[in-house]
This record gives sequence, C-alpha cells and structure tokens, in this order.
Amino acid sequence: MNFPAELKYTKDHEWIKVEGNVATVGITEFAQSELGDIVYVDITSLGKEVGKDNVFGTVEAVKTVSDLFMPVTGTVTEVNAALNNQPELVNSDPYGEGWMVKITVADAADVETLLSADDYKTVIGV
Repeated sequence: MNFPAELKYTKDHEWIKVEGNVATVGITEFAQSELGDIVYVDITSLGKEVGKDNVFGTVEAVKTVSDLFMPVTGTVTEVNAALNNQPELVNSDPYGEGWMVKITVADAADVETLLSADDYKTVIGV
C-alpha cells in the first residue's frame, strides 16, 4: 500500500495535503480497500465551516456507508465534481483524482496534531 510521506493522516483514515492555508482532503488507500468498490460520494458541506473530526460527507460502497471526517477545522471551498459521475476514482487513485474536498484551513496548528505516514502505518498495523 501507498502512504505518501508529504501527506498527513487521521486515525479515521482521511488524508490531507496542505499548501499554504488551502488543503485537499480524501480517504486513504487503506480506507478505500477496506470499503471495497465505491459507488457514491455524498458531500453536502460546500461553503460551510466544518470542525475538526466532524462529518463533512459520506462515501457509499457496495455493502456499507461510511462517514467522512474533517482532519482540521476549515471551510469547504470545492468538492471534486468528477466523483459525481466517477466515484470509482476514490478506489483507483485515492491520493490523486479521487480527492474529495478542498478547504481553507482555519487554524494551521490543527495540522501539527495529525499523523505522519509512519504513524498512520502503525495505527493500521502495516
């Protein structure tokens, strides 16, 4: 499995890539493999501030629905529209074309509380 070192991770299996005060958020390769084939992504938080660890949407796989948790407090400024017609991008490219939202980070200090790639591997037992 792939865990890019430049990303930060949560124990709930989200990743975040921070560039200045803008961040891109998605779910990890581990999470998508555990969920199986993703058939629908539902994100209704566009334009809203979502607190750290609060739900910003859901992802639906063939057999389950799972909440998506915000890694840091921020305002959702963009939702990946490609997922409307191609939710399987989360399976095929979770760290690239399968990203879920872009946010404006409210507090950069939140990022420092997240897991490194090595810490995340420990959490999932890899």
